[in-house]
Amino acid sequence: MSTPERIQGFPPVLGPDPRILILGSMPSVRSLAEQQYYGHPRNRFWPLMGRLIDAGPELAYEQRCLRVRAHGIAIWDVLASCRRPGSLDADILRESEQANPIDELLARHPGICRVLFNGQAAAQAFERHLRPRLPQHGPACLQLPSTSPANAMWSLDRLTIAWGQALG
Repeated sequence: MSTPERIQGFPPVLGPDPRILILGSMPSVRSLAEQQYYGHPRNRFWPLMGRLIDAGPELAYEQRCLRVRAHGIAIWDVLASCRRPGSLDADILRESEQANPIDELLARHPGICRVLFNGQAAAQAFERHLRPRLPQHGPACLQLPSTSPANAMWSLDRLTIAWGQALG
């Protein structure tokens, strides 16, 4: 079996004064093809943002990003690049992981008081690659249930409650 090609993530969705940073792991194959965060139509991230900040999938992607920025939210992924066959986080080849410079982003934007992880894979990659590079008293970090269609145990209603409390 051949080694999968290296895939590259996206730059952050980032406004001038973010307060919350939402981190995923790495865009899915569909998201990469669409060149959009959470571009798979079954991912519940944008329906969730529709419920919480009126940035739902009925809007054009750029409009959603504008609303996210207006609410002081930034979106990025822990990984800048990796090798992964398919879209599952569990299939990321760990030795291929290269992290984004999230420590630099947090230093440039000290108003970020919360880092929210979209699922366990993002939280674990952050712990592996970035936690050692952050000050001891950095922003509060919270792992949330993944919005991925692979996380079918969580309904959109349950996700709305959990994410709504975290976005507070």
